[in-house]
Amino acid sequence: MSNDDHLHIPADAAFSRRIPDNDDRERLVCDACDYVIYENPKIVTGVVATWGAKVLLVKREIEPRRGYWALPAGYMELHETAEQGATREAWEEARAKLKIDQLLAIYSIPQISQVQIIYRARLSIPQISAGPESQEVGLFDREEVPWNDLAFPTVEWALNQHYSVEGMVSFPPFTNPV
Repeated sequence: MSNDDHLHIPADAAFSRRIPDNDDRERLVCDACDYVIYENPKIVTGVVATWGAKVLLVKREIEPRRGYWALPAGYMELHETAEQGATREAWEEARAKLKIDQLLAIYSIPQISQVQIIYRARLSIPQISAGPESQEVGLFDREEVPWNDLAFPTVEWALNQHYSVEGMVSFPPFTNPV
């Protein structure tokens, strides 16, 4: 059972940052009852989805990096698997129906407290359209990818990883050195 399963904190509770007993780092701790709020990294999940040799990219309608191209990806929701989150994000951002092939890469990014889990997927049908978080969507050959207008370094990393294993039936997932 997690620390938050039966949490009933009064609305007027005051919290301060301090090192709780038997811990080794600062946490948010309730001043009245010593309840600890654990702040953990966010998990982002997404896909490099293909139709033939073309990859699916979405032009972001939201900040950060509005107007730049990205993979369909976003934060996992409670009670979903990483695969379900990646599939949901592809639908929300590109109205893409896809089948996940296998894990492509896991990127640990401690500077922004994120872990990004990226899958390789194939579109079930080529029909895509912009969802509410996207200005536009597109399928790009490698030479057509807008490399200078990618939203985040992990988009470039994942695309390069995709191209390095393109055509392979199976491969070990890439993990970045920390």
